[in-house]
Amino acid sequence: MLTVMFGLFKSSTWTRCVKGSFTAFRRRCVSHSRRFIGENTEVVGEQSLTPELRLRLFTPSCRFWTERPELWPYEDPYWAIYWPGGQALSRFLLDHPAVCRGQTVLDLGSGCGASAIAAILCGAAHVVANDIDPVAAVATHMNSELNGLQPPVCLTHNIIGSPPAAFDLILLGDMFYDQSLATSLHSWLNRCMETHGTKVLIGDPGRAQFEEHAIRRLLRPLAQFELPDSVREENYGLSCSGVWSYTPEL
Repeated sequence: MLTVMFGLFKSSTWTRCVKGSFTAFRRRCVSHSRRFIGENTEVVGEQSLTPELRLRLFTPSCRFWTERPELWPYEDPYWAIYWPGGQALSRFLLDHPAVCRGQTVLDLGSGCGASAIAAILCGAAHVVANDIDPVAAVATHMNSELNGLQPPVCLTHNIIGSPPAAFDLILLGDMFYDQSLATSLHSWLNRCMETHGTKVLIGDPGRAQFEEHAIRRLLRPLAQFELPDSVREENYGLSCSGVWSYTPEL
């Protein structure tokens, strides 16, 4: 009996130690990421479609704008760029706060967290930012703090294809850059809408993968924005970015 109890004690103690070590390790990772983001980004606001939002982003004066890619210590830093589809989506929300006021909102592929932040500013009841890069979650927390807000819930696992959660609104900015990803999204969004009546808003500057995908004919245009000059230069001359509502009944 004592042997069994001692074995259980060792097992539970070991489990607590492992959990404690993992928690400490995770805190160190977050701390390192925060420090890295702080040292290698700049606070940007006015050179976008949403000058009222302040975000930590890469700029031409940042080290890794021109540094050799092999020196970059993380995954590709999609979170460090305010993509034009996300800019249009965030602008649309800020111009039409009733779209997400009191709603449960998912910002899918959230990157720097701008659309999630816009949803919070518009009075969303609950906001979740989902990006498979853990550093994006850290960036979203830092950007929320920059704007004087409590950060949204941040999830870092891939939820595309999982059982649909009960969100009122799903936001997708610049998510149709890859054909296979777009097809997976198309199927999953349909399930979300059929199960929960979820509304879907999509922001995209008209990339070929988006314009040529089957989902394109199921979208209703809501707004079109001219991109600032600096954003055009960073995005190979793309001049406009739009927002669409996904309406499969079309």
